[in-house]
Amino acid sequence: MKKESLYTGKVLVAGATGKTGQWVVKRLQHYGIPVRVLVRSAEKASRFDDSVEVVTGRVQNTEDVAAAVKGCDAVISALGSSSVSGEASPSEVDRDGVMRLADEAAKAGVRHFGLVSSIAVTKWYHPLNLFAGVLSMKYAAEEHVRSLFSRENRSYTIVRPGGLKDGDPLQFRLHVDQGDRIWNGWINRSDVAELLVESLWLESAKNKTFEVINEAEEVQESLEQYYGKLSN
Repeated sequence: MKKESLYTGKVLVAGATGKTGQWVVKRLQHYGIPVRVLVRSAEKASRFDDSVEVVTGRVQNTEDVAAAVKGCDAVISALGSSSVSGEASPSEVDRDGVMRLADEAAKAGVRHFGLVSSIAVTKWYHPLNLFAGVLSMKYAAEEHVRSLFSRENRSYTIVRPGGLKDGDPLQFRLHVDQGDRIWNGWINRSDVAELLVESLWLESAKNKTFEVINEAEEVQESLEQYYGKLSN
């Protein structure tokens, strides 16, 4: 059952066929928010119902990205690399793909940009960075998003989750922090999606970058409270 929509704009989800991206689409639909997805092939979009608008294209192609963001009010990027080299590498996806998405979104007048990043992005020596420098690539993309969307009439929300797991949203108390001080921990992908979806309408979420992991099991009605704990 959908909740009353708290956001009336159309949202583009990039990386929508990935596990976290699928949750972003589900949570947008939960709130009755219009969804567009950017996918590499129409076949991959078959998992979505007819309410989801599909744009076929690649994040490596500027024209494809420009077409995807046109007419959208917000973008949520759940892009993530899957190979150490080639088009699916961290440099092509986590850095350049996100940067291209942010560039074209800003040009198109998108007002808000949500980004799934990672804990430890400033720690070049973290073991995760052995995967083709993925953390360094994600941090470069973060910096680019902040530079473009911290301006007047624009905003961003960057979520740095711990290890990602499957499970329903709003089932765990969260631990949030800033300054890249969380070394490990895990969080449900659905909670990452919920945080980014709620950031669309919460003023307290605007222009925030933070780390987050799940703590004790505890049913939550909303994740709004956690944004109130963050500094500017």
